[in-house]
Amino acid sequence: MQQKKSLWKRLTGSREASLVLILVALLIVVTILSGGTFLTPSNISQIFRNNALTMLMALGMLCVLLTAGIDISITSILAFSGMTIGLLQKYDILRNTFLLFLIAALIGTGCGLLNGLIISKGKVAPIICTMGGMYIWRGLAYVISNNNWASGADVSGFSDFGKDGSIGPYIILIIAYVVFFIVMKWTTFGRRIYAVGSNAEAAEVSGINVDRIITLVYMIMGLLAGLSGALSVSIYASAQPNMQYGKEMDVIAACVIGGVSMNGGRGSVVGTFLGALFYAIVAKALPLIGLESIWQNLIKGIIVLAVVLLNVLTQRAMDRANLERREL
Repeated sequence: MQQKKSLWKRLTGSREASLVLILVALLIVVTILSGGTFLTPSNISQIFRNNALTMLMALGMLCVLLTAGIDISITSILAFSGMTIGLLQKYDILRNTFLLFLIAALIGTGCGLLNGLIISKGKVAPIICTMGGMYIWRGLAYVISNNNWASGADVSGFSDFGKDGSIGPYIILIIAYVVFFIVMKWTTFGRRIYAVGSNAEAAEVSGINVDRIITLVYMIMGLLAGLSGALSVSIYASAQPNMQYGKEMDVIAACVIGGVSMNGGRGSVVGTFLGALFYAIVAKALPLIGLESIWQNLIKGIIVLAVVLLNVLTQRAMDRANLERREL
C-alpha cells in the first residue's frame, strides 16, 4: 500500500507525468467516442503534420516565457518570411529548397533580433513591443505581396518537402526537439535562461548578461517562426499574407498546457511537447467525434482551462512537498 501511494505521489507530483496521464485518458475517451477510428496511422500522421508549425514555434515560445516575456508577433513573422520565399518562387528568382529555408530563417531571426533589442535595450514591455511587431510584420507581408499570392503551381517542387507522406516536417521537429532538450537541460545557456526568468536581478549580480539572454531568446523565437513560415508554404503549397492568422494563441496555449509558467523560470521541453501534442489531439478529436464547429472553440477553451488548473494544483503540491522536505 505504501508503494502504491509512493507511486501515485510520483505520478501526480510531476507536471509531465500528470500530463501523460491526462493524454492517455483523453485518447481512451476520444477512441471510444469515435468508434475506434481515431488512433489510426493516417490520423496520427495528420495530427503531427497539421500541427508541426505550432509544435515547432512552441519551442521558441518556451524560451521566451522562461524569461517572463511573451511574443505575439510570431505568426506575423511566419507570414512575412513565408510570403517572401513564396514570391521568390513565383517569379522564378530562387528554387533551391535549402536556400529558401535559410532565407526564411534569416528573415525570422532578423525580426526576432529587432524585437529582442527593443525589449532588452529599450526596456519596452514584451507584450507592447511584440504587439507592434505583430502589425508591422503582417503589414510587410501584405506590402510585398502587392495583392498577389503564390499558388501550388508557383511553389511546386518546394511543396514536395512538406507534402502528405513526406518525412520532411517530422525530421525538422525531431531535430529541433532533440537540440532544445540538450540545450535546455545540459548547457550553460539553458541554465542562464532559467536564471533570468527566475530572478533577473540575481542573475545580473551573478554575472549573467541579462540583456543578451533576452535578445537571444527572441532571436531564437524569430528563427523558429521564420522556419515555420517556410514549412507552412511547403505543407500547404501556398503563400498568402494572412496565413496562420491568430494562431499565436495556439502556441502560447500549448506551452501553458505543458506547464510553462508565464511568470518565468519554470517549464521544460518535454512538457512543451506534451502540451502541444495535447492541444493537437483536442483540435483533431473535436470534429472527428461529430461536435459542431460552433461548439469546438468553447469546448477547447474549457479543456485548456481545466488542464492549466490541474497544472497549477500539481505545482502547488510539488512546492508543498519541497517545503516539507526542507523542514525535515
